[in-house]
Amino acid sequence: MTEYQRILAVPGMAPLLGVSFLARTAVTAAVMALTMYVVLGLDMSYVAAGGAAAALTTGLALGGPLLGRVIDRRGLRTVLLATVLVQAVFWLSVPILPYGALVGAAFAAGLLMVPAQPVTRQAITAMTTAEQRRAAFALESVQGELSYMVGPAVVILCAAKVSPGVVAWGLGAAIVAGGTGIALLDPPLRTEDETDAVGAAGRPPRREWLGVGMIAVLTMAFGTTVLLSGVDLAVVATLEEAGQVSWAAVVVAVLGVASVAGGLIYGALSRPLPTWSLLGLLGLVTIPVGLAHDWRWLCVAVVGTGFLAAPTLSAVADAVSRLAPAGVRGEAAGLQSSAQSAGFALGSPIVGVAIDVSVPAGGFAAAGLAGVAAALTGCLLSRRCPAPPDIGPATSAALRSPSKG
Repeated sequence: MTEYQRILAVPGMAPLLGVSFLARTAVTAAVMALTMYVVLGLDMSYVAAGGAAAALTTGLALGGPLLGRVIDRRGLRTVLLATVLVQAVFWLSVPILPYGALVGAAFAAGLLMVPAQPVTRQAITAMTTAEQRRAAFALESVQGELSYMVGPAVVILCAAKVSPGVVAWGLGAAIVAGGTGIALLDPPLRTEDETDAVGAAGRPPRREWLGVGMIAVLTMAFGTTVLLSGVDLAVVATLEEAGQVSWAAVVVAVLGVASVAGGLIYGALSRPLPTWSLLGLLGLVTIPVGLAHDWRWLCVAVVGTGFLAAPTLSAVADAVSRLAPAGVRGEAAGLQSSAQSAGFALGSPIVGVAIDVSVPAGGFAAAGLAGVAAALTGCLLSRRCPAPPDIGPATSAALRSPSKG
């Protein structure tokens, strides 16, 4: 039996990954659905669509740690049922809201989005042993990659066939179904021993766990998604200059498939690599991708970036799970999601500036350098932080020591 088979054999793990995939795919497509509605349904500009999408994304970035903190205090089902209700109301209302109200409602919907991704990560931590977590988080990162490949594409396809309002309703139904499914499964977020320990010791103060080590990991989470979102934009810009923009979907698909393969291979390795070294390598292989000017060569060039993307995200999630005490695991997972959401939101503008002032190849260079800078920052910060007793040697190695990778 392979390590992945053992993980899927853990009671409740396979249903959790299945239901959370539905929820994550729908959440991933939410920005695209809102964009398509503003452009096609309200017949407004892409600038207006970007405003609504920015409101939703800002809410997502701010809501992660807040919802995580409530989960730590009140439990999973309370938060899931409340967010499911908010999402049902918002997506049902989208077709009847004027633009100004839609922007405000989108921010609120982002703030109270169903927390499928952080909940899945918390549950994985509670349901697996320390030795299994790297492979389990590799599966989770592959799940995330697949959701990014499937969600927006389905929304675009549906928007071409039916009205944008119906697409919004369908997306809302998928979010509600996914969130309700996770609530019905009610996966454990702590082991029994951790629950007893939290009950006896209470919630640790933030200064005890949100230290240099955690900031290092969050910095690398942010840098990873700045790089990945920037690469997507640079691919489009490069192919537009070459008159081959219609092939962008093929290049992005190759990037996604390489990421899935890389995540599965990394999870099966017997020894982890340092988080900062994975991100540094990801940045270095991304910088020269812009030398390819034809879609065929670009497909080849992005394989290295894709191959290291899921392993880097997996290593970040694993490090956060080990650094966060059980009593604040929800807030820590929310902070990770917020850091990654912020990276996705800022990556495209940063790389867009680089493309505008130089050439499309400059976009890949800017994205890669952002990853390298985040990796160096994470490495320097983590070297200043001794591993606390409850982290364990695996995380200490993953954060700091290349000789132990």
